[in-house]
Amino acid sequence: MRHVYECPVRWGDQDLLGHVNNVVYVDYLQEARVDMLRTHGRSQAEDLAEGVVVVRNDVGYRAPLFFDFRPVRIECWVTELRAATFTLAYEVFHERPDGSRKVYLQASTVLTPYLFAEERPRRLTAAERETLTAYLEPTDPAPRVPVTERPATAGHYPVQVRFSDVDVYRHVNNVTYFEYFQEARIHYFHGIWREASRTAPQPLLVIARKEVEYRVPVLHRPEPYDAWSWISRVGNTSFDVQSELCDADRVLARAHTTVVVVDPDAQRPTPPEPPFRDALVAALPG
Repeated sequence: MRHVYECPVRWGDQDLLGHVNNVVYVDYLQEARVDMLRTHGRSQAEDLAEGVVVVRNDVGYRAPLFFDFRPVRIECWVTELRAATFTLAYEVFHERPDGSRKVYLQASTVLTPYLFAEERPRRLTAAERETLTAYLEPTDPAPRVPVTERPATAGHYPVQVRFSDVDVYRHVNNVTYFEYFQEARIHYFHGIWREASRTAPQPLLVIARKEVEYRVPVLHRPEPYDAWSWISRVGNTSFDVQSELCDADRVLARAHTTVVVVDPDAQRPTPPEPPFRDALVAALPG
């Protein structure tokens, strides 16, 4: 069984390209997840709707979603149950008149029940397992991207936590991490492009995949945290950026982002202009 949630697309969800911003999708997933757990877990597993934390998000962007007065549909279901975690899968789509789907995003989230008063995870109860089993479609997890050591040349960006970033449990919400990594990545790109942009126009970049691993809760405080970003791979039409969010030497979260260079006219992947490719290659750790 799969849960279906109809999510409204807001005008403010769009980015400069007129697409729904990659960060906003994660907010859609959160809404669908909470709706599923509230709707179907109220009697036996009511704590799952409010008392879980995200361990990992893996998001694959399949096609751009534009503003539409029609809500976008989100299917979600369970792919894995373990002692203290469960994994949800999602598909974000519009249904065509012939019954086929226009799929915009496929994703998964690993969650753990959490005792917020004690700041620690807990095991799933028998009632929670029973509720989640109704949605279980076992699937092998996607291979994880290897973590590379942060190089000395990584770009630094100070992340200031806003009061509105914090949820009811006084943790920064899982969606907001995507914003932090996006801000850090754009700042890092700006430095890379500075020299290359003198001889070539800045390319159109879109996010193809993003993985975020949450290790330690981020809290509100006056002092900024440290975000680090570096290029870890350069391909023919895409490249990878790895990132860390840190408190001094302590890693709080990690991210891996695959970025694709797109031809703005054909709207298809294209090799970057030589000055940009040279800048990307030059940024690779030695």
